[in-house]
Amino acid sequence: MLTDNFKRKIDYLRVSVTDRCDLRCTYCMAEDVTFLPRQEVLSIEEIIKLIDIFNELGVKKFRLTGGEPLVRKNIITIIEHLSELKKQNRIHEHTLTTNGTNLSKYAKILKTNGVNRINVSLDSLDSEKYREITKHGDLKKVVNGIHTASEEGIKVKINTVLTQNFNEEEVFDIINWCKIHSFDISLIEIMPIGAIGEKRFNQYLSMKKFEKNLVSKLNLTPSNFRTNGPSRYFSDNKSNTKIGIISAISHNFCDTCNRVRLTCTGKLFMCLGQNDYVDLKYSLRNLGKIDIIKQIEYAMSIKPQKHNFEILENNFDGYIDRHMNETGG
Repeated sequence: MLTDNFKRKIDYLRVSVTDRCDLRCTYCMAEDVTFLPRQEVLSIEEIIKLIDIFNELGVKKFRLTGGEPLVRKNIITIIEHLSELKKQNRIHEHTLTTNGTNLSKYAKILKTNGVNRINVSLDSLDSEKYREITKHGDLKKVVNGIHTASEEGIKVKINTVLTQNFNEEEVFDIINWCKIHSFDISLIEIMPIGAIGEKRFNQYLSMKKFEKNLVSKLNLTPSNFRTNGPSRYFSDNKSNTKIGIISAISHNFCDTCNRVRLTCTGKLFMCLGQNDYVDLKYSLRNLGKIDIIKQIEYAMSIKPQKHNFEILENNFDGYIDRHMNETGG
């Protein structure tokens, strides 16, 4: 089992399979973002090799992310491999986070290959507002994909990023929609990752303040329910929907961190909210398994105790010097 210097067991790897995405969400990346040259991105075979090494080191939970993972060519090869690992009881779970644009196409394949739950990013149920925040997204296509996944028996959790003066009031409608369809939901604070051409301060809505209103208005009670992620969950007595809060800035959750992130270029980030990483690509392409394992073990030794996220009024660039689509959600 991998452990860090703070005695946290690291058993969860989030794997970004691509930096590419078919949407341009305003809090995630600039509209004119330049994607990586293909030769810099790990091949499907290289990603699978690293998954196997992490699995041998005790990682039992994997989440595929991006960019948008379902736009990666031959992504099903990775999903099929994870499914085989699960059948062999070598891993507990494999999931993915998606924007939902390709779910109608892939839902049945995902379920067939052992994906029992997914996270879908959805920040508005108003088609015009959805197009505004994604730049050109088709809400109907995404909602159809979500329902297709649910009909296939995949448990859906909606991820909604709270954005000041955009969806803080609509959040209650989104929660009600989730209750109607038995979807769980996590409400997420804006995080200062990458320069997006505007101030994060103008987007940021503190969950600390919003949470009080949310709990009071919906008569919520804290829940002991937990997934592999950082959400703190609440529930009510009127539905089975669990409402999660991810508040990286206003309510630090680093003491329970059990995860690291692998980018599509082979960089291993020990913390979403720090810039330090260990680059596995050279060892992967030029050295051997023992060298990769040594690098991973070194990465555990320098995994920080916590992130240093902050959102400042005069800061356009964000604390982290990469975009979210590079690291993976």
